[in-house]
Amino acid sequence: MSEIRVDSLGNETNTGGPQLSGITKFSGQQYFIPPRGTTAERPSDCPPGSIRFNTDSSHLEYWNGLVWLEFEASSEELGDQNQTNSAGGTGVRAVWGGGYSPGNVNIMDYVSVPTLGNAQDFGDLGVASYSFSACSSATRGLFSGYAPTGSNIYVFTFASTGDATDSGADLSVGRSYPNALSNSTRGVIFGGYSPGAVNTIDYVTIASLSNAQDFGDMTTSGGQVKGCASPVRGLMMGGPVSPAGTNTIEYITISTLGNAQDFGDLSSNKSQGGCISNAIRGVYMGGITAPAPAVGTNVMEFVTIASTGNTREFGDLSRLDSRDGGAACSATRGVFGGGDPNASPYPKTNAIDFITIATTGNSSDFGDLTDARNHVNACSNGHGGL
Repeated sequence: MSEIRVDSLGNETNTGGPQLSGITKFSGQQYFIPPRGTTAERPSDCPPGSIRFNTDSSHLEYWNGLVWLEFEASSEELGDQNQTNSAGGTGVRAVWGGGYSPGNVNIMDYVSVPTLGNAQDFGDLGVASYSFSACSSATRGLFSGYAPTGSNIYVFTFASTGDATDSGADLSVGRSYPNALSNSTRGVIFGGYSPGAVNTIDYVTIASLSNAQDFGDMTTSGGQVKGCASPVRGLMMGGPVSPAGTNTIEYITISTLGNAQDFGDLSSNKSQGGCISNAIRGVYMGGITAPAPAVGTNVMEFVTIASTGNTREFGDLSRLDSRDGGAACSATRGVFGGGDPNASPYPKTNAIDFITIATTGNSSDFGDLTDARNHVNACSNGHGGL
């Protein structure tokens, strides 16, 4: 005989439809269907512990009272856990594009961020070059701007593998060494050289690409400024490399337009590092110190994105060859791949390190990229802006 006991019956808006609470046991031989919707449809007025299925990322997620977080899982479908490759599954993927090896390359490779192991081939970029900017939604990644002064925006889909294609959309100014950040709908591309230093901030709607529009201006000019984001706010850290780098951190509100504002400072003048974030914390990783003689640094430092202020110490990368590597992340883990030590003869590296964003501490070995290179950027379908 079946039995159900209900402490209360209602729904979240009290307009009909059941919400069962106080259940101590729920069993069935097949499945149950939780509420579902896109990233843009996420509610923010639900109680902590609420569960839904995200139709953009194809993941279950839960509300912790502040942000929506994905459930973590351990599964053979997520990839090889034995340090051989990280190709399985279509969970949170980090994709690196382009670079210098030496010589320009059009390589795209990827890992499944929740696993460990070596990167696998994803496809090819539309042009062999370096210094692309990279940003993404939960389904689509963009590489744009490249050396020497490119304006093209290339697009790819995370859930598949294959070549990135020219979207037909362009940046407002063709330039090299730009960087980018994004929330779930909007990509923001900033800085670079055209060939002189620019402080331009562009934006595009990722799902329906057209030519980039003016967002506002940075407080600094030039390239190698690194970016990360929460769903609300974007941060731009460090750079430009010439003439002496900077310790500047500036921020924008992604859904609006306007000039960047001062956030705080890095621990020293830096350039060419990597930047990752969950919805709460942004982490600047490695790079080089400036002014000359510039040397590689393995220092990692972090800020709380919703506030303003200077960085605090996070830990150290396991290596000094972190100039011009590419960084990407899930909601819990950051990965940093490629780079060089900025010391003659500039040997390139294929190393990938990882960190747990919510904690502090030194990085650990993740695996290797398919090719040793620098001047490479990366993006993911699970970063803190989503």
